[in-house]
Amino acid sequence: MAEFKNPNQQGGGGQDSRSLFVVMFFMIAVFFGLSYYRQKTNPKTVSPNAPAATQSTPQSPAQSPSTPAAAAAVPATSTRPAASASPAVQAAAETTTVVENELYRIEFTNHGAQVKSWLLKQYKDSQGHPLNLVHTQAADKFGYPLSLHTYDAGVDTALAQALYVPSASGTLTAPAKLTFQYSGGGLEVTKTFSFDETYVLHADVQVVRNGTPVRALLAWPGGFGDQDTALAYSGAQIDYSRDSHDEHIASKKVSGGETVNGPFDWAGVSDTYFAAIFLPDSPATASMATLHNELDVAKTIHRTGFGSTSPSAKAINVSILGAAVGDTSGHTQTRLFVGPKAINVLKNIYATSSSGTKVSLSPLLEFGFWGVIGKFLFLALQFIHFHVVSNWGWAIILLTLAINVLLLPTRIKTMQSGLKMQRIQPQMDAIKEKYKKYKINDPKRNEMNVEIMKLQKDNGVNMFGGCIPTLIQLPLLFAFYSMLPRVVELRHAHWAWLPDLTAPDPYYILPIVMVVSQFLMQYYTPSPGVDPQQQKMMAFTMPLVTGYFVLTYASGLGLYWAISNFFGIAQQWVMNRTSMGREMREIAAKRARRKAGSPVIQGKR
Repeated sequence: MAEFKNPNQQGGGGQDSRSLFVVMFFMIAVFFGLSYYRQKTNPKTVSPNAPAATQSTPQSPAQSPSTPAAAAAVPATSTRPAASASPAVQAAAETTTVVENELYRIEFTNHGAQVKSWLLKQYKDSQGHPLNLVHTQAADKFGYPLSLHTYDAGVDTALAQALYVPSASGTLTAPAKLTFQYSGGGLEVTKTFSFDETYVLHADVQVVRNGTPVRALLAWPGGFGDQDTALAYSGAQIDYSRDSHDEHIASKKVSGGETVNGPFDWAGVSDTYFAAIFLPDSPATASMATLHNELDVAKTIHRTGFGSTSPSAKAINVSILGAAVGDTSGHTQTRLFVGPKAINVLKNIYATSSSGTKVSLSPLLEFGFWGVIGKFLFLALQFIHFHVVSNWGWAIILLTLAINVLLLPTRIKTMQSGLKMQRIQPQMDAIKEKYKKYKINDPKRNEMNVEIMKLQKDNGVNMFGGCIPTLIQLPLLFAFYSMLPRVVELRHAHWAWLPDLTAPDPYYILPIVMVVSQFLMQYYTPSPGVDPQQQKMMAFTMPLVTGYFVLTYASGLGLYWAISNFFGIAQQWVMNRTSMGREMREIAAKRARRKAGSPVIQGKR
């Protein structure tokens, strides 16, 4: 029987099986540590009690408007009479105006001059309809997109309830311009939106109260329409960039109502797949108010697993994040990106920083802890999808096979190192026998290790040679783990029976396949130097651990992992039939006869 042994499993003393447990522990620790790391590295918004300044440097802390500051931001009715009373400008009834291009269909209402629905034509919701990025339940309670935030709840309500006069009704096809005007109760408001063929529009907003400019921020206050699961809500965050340095603040670290002063290259809110990001025309005088509310979604949240169709009798409160961006002068001019966090989209959208440099929106898309590797893997996956096969599942399979082919030389090198180790195993056993009478803490034990290391060096054996494939494969696996649930391109991407490669297998087929393939991998990769009981435990524990991860995580990861396992099984089946494999079988057979009383799990021919 061929016995493919990792050299680190054949060391002296207690080194025979230690590496197996190190790899297993490292694997589990990294999986559970990724989310903790991200939480620890997310910066917090600062909440000093200083009023909002008209301008701040990048080092300025976030400023939270107190009651006096709010009064300054939204001036009270002037005690002086207005020079001249403006005529009322109000619509008689509610009307809607639709603006669309090939990417979106936006429905405006003149009731508040805000957005009722924002459909992305190239993306679907869980029912297969065009995705509406407006979270209707949250918007009804906290405000609709492109509403205004003035730090005064009364003024906000008045502006949201007013009937504006639109410059057009019906349907407009981009490029187009739409203006809303309102005048009444001492308030004069003008909102002008310009549209082109991209996901970016331009907004020009000005609010005047009794002749005095009001600091009115343009808002995206109520999350996103794709947030229909607990995981989707947990992915919400505040994003901004200052002088090309981006920050991403998790929802639990966001304080509602705080004002963060610029300069801002861009700033806004996003969830896992979509974003609403403002790109101010005047970065130096821009400011952002962070909005954080709680919403009970017990009746609307989508559940998975058993009992998923039954609504919860208990409240399920989730965080709803929003952002409002404006200019400290009171006259807000900004571009606004509303769309997918797709790498090919973000890299072509630029903001201009206060120093005049171009800043891309690419940092909005994070690839997790193993970001550099994750981005490389996705670009390779995207290349295969565009140029080889149009299905993302098959693209994952082809990329997996390509990676394993590239790693094949390292596996052959491992086999050669393992054969050298087996050849000197009798001498190593003799050295161990010589020192076995000494206790483990006896200084003589160090002499044993010195002799073993000298023996390995004289015979060209690298005791860490067998770790090379593992040290390469683990970062790739963790990079897949971090990357797959973050790329919008794989959202709702299907393969065979898997409806969504970013979600767990709803039929539990892949976890079963994973457990079987992992067990076969353990079976075809025996480690005779390991204690039989420990080897038996690893042979059954590792498949169960990996099966659990696949059961609860993105099915695309399980597909990558299972294909890698099957490739490894086939590779070792072939290697067993080479001259190297035959020699290793002969050595293994001799050792087995010498240890007739110690059962081991042997590799299959």
